[in-house]
Amino acid sequence: MGYGKEYQVIVVGAGHAGCEAALAAARMGCTTLLLTMNLDAVAQMSCNPSIGGLGKGHLVHEIDALGGEMGINIDHTGIQFRRLNMRKGPAVRAGRAQADRMAYSARMKVVVETEKNLDLKQGVVEELIVENNKVGGVRTREGIDFLARTVVLTTGTFMRGLIHVGMNSYPGGRAGEPSAENLSQSLRSLGFTVGRLKTGTPARLSAKTIDFSRLERQPGDETIRPFSFTTDKIDRSQVVCHIAHTNEKTHDIIRRNIHKSPLYAGVIEGIGPRYCPSIEDKVVRFPDKSSHQSFVEPEGVSGTEMYPSGLSTSLPADVQLQYFRSMLGFEHVEIMRPGYAIEYDFVEPRQIRPTLETRDVGGLFHAGQINGTSGYEEAAGQGLLAGINAALQCLEKEPLIISRDQGYLGVMIDDLVTRETTEPYRMFTSRAEYRLLLREDNADIRLTEVGRMIGLVSDQRWRLYENKRSQMNEAIEVVKLTLITNKNRDLCQKLNLGELKSGVTLEQLIKRPGISIGQIRQELDVFNDIPDSVLEQVEIAIKYDGYIARQREQVERFTEHEKIIIPDDVDYDAVASLSAEVREKLKKFQPVSLGQAGRIQGVTPAAVAVLNVYLRKKSRERQTEKRS
Repeated sequence: MGYGKEYQVIVVGAGHAGCEAALAAARMGCTTLLLTMNLDAVAQMSCNPSIGGLGKGHLVHEIDALGGEMGINIDHTGIQFRRLNMRKGPAVRAGRAQADRMAYSARMKVVVETEKNLDLKQGVVEELIVENNKVGGVRTREGIDFLARTVVLTTGTFMRGLIHVGMNSYPGGRAGEPSAENLSQSLRSLGFTVGRLKTGTPARLSAKTIDFSRLERQPGDETIRPFSFTTDKIDRSQVVCHIAHTNEKTHDIIRRNIHKSPLYAGVIEGIGPRYCPSIEDKVVRFPDKSSHQSFVEPEGVSGTEMYPSGLSTSLPADVQLQYFRSMLGFEHVEIMRPGYAIEYDFVEPRQIRPTLETRDVGGLFHAGQINGTSGYEEAAGQGLLAGINAALQCLEKEPLIISRDQGYLGVMIDDLVTRETTEPYRMFTSRAEYRLLLREDNADIRLTEVGRMIGLVSDQRWRLYENKRSQMNEAIEVVKLTLITNKNRDLCQKLNLGELKSGVTLEQLIKRPGISIGQIRQELDVFNDIPDSVLEQVEIAIKYDGYIARQREQVERFTEHEKIIIPDDVDYDAVASLSAEVREKLKKFQPVSLGQAGRIQGVTPAAVAVLNVYLRKKSRERQTEKRS
């Protein structure tokens, strides 16, 4: 049964990826449908209700710079904000915020429901409508055919989701919600390689039964740094989080009951995240460690549910209660929701292009956990780019690809299409080779113009961006032209400058270790109303000038191979001197450029050189044919 209304873009799933994809497509002018299994679970935070963190905070700032919603949403609904790694260099500093879980979801639902060009509907998609290798829409369990030129799948953990609590297992996309059982088979029938992954979540605890006086307090920052470049400031009270620890008694309880964990009983088939192991995994893998830390964080300001991070588990509920009650401050704790592990299907991401469109089915895009990633931020970033490219295809415009030197978004997607998926993918700052150029603070400078070019950055956001650029230029002029001499006695004394034989500019002063632009601002009235965030960027540019210049040189060398495009119809069997293993890898991953080919595991520098010679030769031959 046809619905009677044809869309340009259909997005399946209203999680973090789906919301960003649908909003992006609609804001770019495309008629868009967002289908979800449950209208009351839009942008649900299934695990820890927090946004940001190392690497992840960078993604949120980039999503915001391009015109996405996640940064704005957490600024409105965050209940504690912290900046991480502030004692380290600017490349690895990142923001993190605890959210009010219900408020985060509720606000995002309102944004989605009120967006022009966007319809939000409830329905379970069971089949893709595909003809001549081109997607044409989706078919729901209710028997409705929704037609569209493009489809974005953001299925999260719902494709054949299987929940494990001890030896008890039952189908579910997350606790309390059903799984999508038939969509995986539809994808398999279209020739996609589908795999299995696993993730987990800890129990939720009742705050009324925790003795917080025995836990370490962890307050938020006094000065809050927003995630969105459009947020002027966040001026509201913050909740206090706490830190708890397991102990040897806790570990002994887990060891005695390890046979009851489906992870160790061989019941779970999927591969879990190495960087975020369950508590039973930690106890087994690190037997010499007598304690593991847990951040105990509220799920909202009005309820009593607490989230104990780092303690995800698949052990039975009674064992969970035992080991929690062995911890200091939790002697009388009550579990409100037991922790669980969940297995789900994903589609091998080597089957997508850097645009997130699938290689074999035109107009079909994948984003989020269907691509083997984990995390709200990773999902939202993919959703945004998938929605953008689906819209651009409908508008018959060139697709958008973010490169590795442009953003963490580019790093993530390039990693997905060039590497084997051996575990759920998570973003870290260490994954970016140009991380000094890809800081949180300059994400708007890097990407706002890109968002404006594709029609996603509003006039209001653009005016804010132009104002910031103007303020940066003003601040740079001040530091270059302002001369400090012995006449500035108070400043010289406070900065221990001694006698200045000749004047020094503020730029020269800022380059010196131990001298900050903030100290200068306190003593000299030269920066007028320029915000601290702008001065921070100017200071980083001055202090790290040499390192930044070196990374830009590396980028220039890197882009040479990125410019060499590999045609879709290249015949790798015709390339002399390539080993059978390299040919197999190239055929499997189908890189779009020589640079991307070089990042595929197993493709050696020598193989890249051989391929380079072959591609240049074929290019000359094509040019000769055109002239003749």
